[in-house]
Amino acid sequence: MKNKVKIKFLGAAETVTGSKFYLEYLNTRLLIDCGMFQGLKELRLLNWEDLPVDVPSIDHVILTHGHLDHTGYLPKLVKQGFQGSILSTPPSLAIAEIILEDTAKIQEEEAENANEEKYSKHSPALPLYTLDDVENTLALFESVEPEVWTELSPDIKFRFIKAGHILGACSIELQIKEKVFMFSGDLGRNEDVLLEAPEKPKWADYLFLESTYGNKLHPEEDVENILAELIKEVINEQGILLIASFAVERLQILVYLLYKLFKHNKAPEIPVFIDSPMGINATHVFSSFPDYHKIPPHEFEAMKNRFELVSSFKRTWEIIDKKEPRIVIAGSGMITGGRILTYLKQFIDNPTTRLLLTGYQAEGTRGRQIEEGVHEVKIRGKYYPVKAKVTKLESLSAHADQGELLDWCRNIKNVPEEVFLIHGEKPVTDAFRVKLVSEFNWNVKIPKLNEEIEIDL
Repeated sequence: MKNKVKIKFLGAAETVTGSKFYLEYLNTRLLIDCGMFQGLKELRLLNWEDLPVDVPSIDHVILTHGHLDHTGYLPKLVKQGFQGSILSTPPSLAIAEIILEDTAKIQEEEAENANEEKYSKHSPALPLYTLDDVENTLALFESVEPEVWTELSPDIKFRFIKAGHILGACSIELQIKEKVFMFSGDLGRNEDVLLEAPEKPKWADYLFLESTYGNKLHPEEDVENILAELIKEVINEQGILLIASFAVERLQILVYLLYKLFKHNKAPEIPVFIDSPMGINATHVFSSFPDYHKIPPHEFEAMKNRFELVSSFKRTWEIIDKKEPRIVIAGSGMITGGRILTYLKQFIDNPTTRLLLTGYQAEGTRGRQIEEGVHEVKIRGKYYPVKAKVTKLESLSAHADQGELLDWCRNIKNVPEEVFLIHGEKPVTDAFRVKLVSEFNWNVKIPKLNEEIEIDL
């Protein structure tokens, strides 16, 4: 009699966020990623629900990387009785720690503000989880270096292979008996300012492939020239350039590009404020793991020392009150929270304001609304007219585009028995499915949320 691998798609199925994939084989139970849903309210509400599996019986969580949509549900998992190990690379665990602590703080602050200003439908408004919950989660972290095989049971072992995308991010090569279950995780760019190109797998019997940009190619952009022009506009109009940035990798890329612009006199120098406590902490993680990125340590330290790193909220208001032209880099990248909201409340209704979006804006986020040209945006219960000039950078995306995804797949020597497209919105995954079938004649499926499959071994 054949034994079966049971797999349940608990997130990132027909959507980009909430990555969670449950695997069960004999007496071993695993979770690949444990992410939070973001964007549409109907998805965000899922974060409040318990997982439809026996959580206390899960032995291990294996994380592809530290982003919120891959790690943000971990404290909820622990609250549901998970007591196993949480495995990832050292930089990924360091980043996950920063992101989870920041998310808990934001959740606690939002609940407090909602209760004080009475703009929540819930009384009282509660955080999804607290800093104490995060502390209980961090106690379960165990680091694993890339390329090292880790045995989870007599029949199951895995290893990480570097995936680009953000510092420490990896794909997961999971071997169950003789079969290879390859989880791409989020794949990075072939040409990235900070990181090496993703390593390519040689074999995959079952492939779980991200498809964030599976239907498009990133445009060729002269990012330095775009930044230089925005700086000139802000100086001429005595305005402010607000850069909504993801705290990990995107912020460090932007700071490095601005550093090079000023260093080589390609733009007039103006004050730059990095007002993202999480981004600052993530930048220190880059300093701690120089072998995981391409910038030499001395240059990375010079870059950090050139701009003001803002920690206190008091300093945020001092920066707002300044009259001189200036640049502020703040999170969150999709404008769902963080200090960028404080700046936007003050400046989004001013035509001299420049707002730069620097990456993917998930469906249902403020960033997507602004990107699509809404005339007003709701921030903390109030509406603000959007009069700022909005620019979107496409080429800084940390995700591979269709061409790079196909290039990654071409290295696989065998024909996978099944390919599952995950981490993409419905029209995108369907377009990518058609492309993969046309290119490789693979058996490609698009799983639905909470769909369960069985594979005979």
